[in-house]
Amino acid sequence: MTVRIKVWSDYVCPFCLLAKQPLAEATAGHDVSVEWMPFELRPEPTPTLRPEGDYLRGIWSRVVYPMAKTMGVAVRLPDVSPQPYTRLAFEGYQFAKEHHLADAYNDRMLRAFFEDGLDIGDLDVLENLAAELGLPATAYRAALESGRYAQAHRAALAEAAARRITAVPTILIEDIRIEGMPSRAALHEAVDRAAAKRGDHLAPGLSCSIEGC
Repeated sequence: MTVRIKVWSDYVCPFCLLAKQPLAEATAGHDVSVEWMPFELRPEPTPTLRPEGDYLRGIWSRVVYPMAKTMGVAVRLPDVSPQPYTRLAFEGYQFAKEHHLADAYNDRMLRAFFEDGLDIGDLDVLENLAAELGLPATAYRAALESGRYAQAHRAALAEAAARRITAVPTILIEDIRIEGMPSRAALHEAVDRAAAKRGDHLAPGLSCSIEGC
């Protein structure tokens, strides 16, 4: 049977990018469907974090950079200040889903911020990224300007609230919930359990929460 996986993430959470590697490794060779779900750590008008602040500099030097180096993933703390809101990018994700490019879009948004240091809250930047992915860029921009996908995005956030998602990444593998940066072992175990129809809640790992990342 196909194992259904949902991953809640925000494009400004470094652990959400880093989680992609162990998730891909754990699901390789398995019959799975993976759906990435939106979660805004700091929705408007909540102030976003600043990369020059002690908090972000500290967590990146102590945790993110060492972890990324161990994994062989090239990331950097973007100097976009303050960090962007992600509502528009997520509304664009709904557009990408309709055009069957959801996975590619999700991956590009994460890499655009953490590898390229782009301001993914800027409409011009988003339009260029959409064009890069092969999406109809003019229609994409018009959809974001008109708020065409605002309701779909709100519905996705409502699901996150209903499931009491408060930190990202949060991964739901059937009824097995993993909060925070997952280990390869935990993901392998969860996929095996899900395939055997066994549910549980595994110990949390490193994550970005609404209080900080």
